[in-house]
Amino acid sequence: MITKLNTEDKKKQIQMISIEELVPQDHLLRKIDQYIDFNFIYDLVEDRYSKETGRPSIDPVTLIKIPIIQYMYGIKSMRQTIKEIEVNMAYRWFLGLDFYDKVPHFSTFGKNYKRRFEGTDLFEQIFQQILLQCMKCDLINTDTIFVDATHVKAAANRKKTKNILVAKKSARFYDEKLKAEINADRIAHGKKPLKEKDDKDDRDDNDRNSGSGQMDRSELKEQKQSITDPESGWFHKGEHKEVFAYSIETACDENGWILDYSVHPGN
Repeated sequence: MITKLNTEDKKKQIQMISIEELVPQDHLLRKIDQYIDFNFIYDLVEDRYSKETGRPSIDPVTLIKIPIIQYMYGIKSMRQTIKEIEVNMAYRWFLGLDFYDKVPHFSTFGKNYKRRFEGTDLFEQIFQQILLQCMKCDLINTDTIFVDATHVKAAANRKKTKNILVAKKSARFYDEKLKAEINADRIAHGKKPLKEKDDKDDRDDNDRNSGSGQMDRSELKEQKQSITDPESGWFHKGEHKEVFAYSIETACDENGWILDYSVHPGN
């Protein structure tokens, strides 16, 4: 038998209910809230806020939890994240907001980052503290560690570029650093170091630099740089596509917990 609900009456119905009752017991955010104590963030940011002057701030823990929600649920922008928080009771519960609390404006996190946190290692400290808490709860197993790398496209218009000149030897810095790390690992495992490459360009650079101490045009190479995001690098994606990107290396345990990471320009 078909059933037709009187949806208009239900929309206007008033009930006594709490946000706690609206969040399923097996919700992922409940599990995170159970195992992770975010109160350590107050100590990390205390010197970034005035104790006596200015208007009351947004709770720093709430502020940090917002991008955590964005990352965990793959929301593409902070603007969309705020819209989702406005209507999602589980998100409100996780952030400590009630039914009527106003959700911060989407630009709030960016402004706070620029004014308070830019140039600090705050997010590295938060990452490490959360990782330690996970280890204490035996959520992480470091018997086997998996390392992988990928390129992530930067939020930069590929047409807004400028050409800059960089030293050829400086451009090979990461190659030399990687070679040193590989050789150290090979020696630790009883293997011979990699054979030294006979690089004529390096010898030529050394010969020129030992003379006048000045670099001429032949010692420089032209490199494309983004005007929007200068820290990204020009990356060749396959045979045809070129974009500005970052190279991200990540180490995980067998359960998928990120243990460490590094970020470099995509080139």
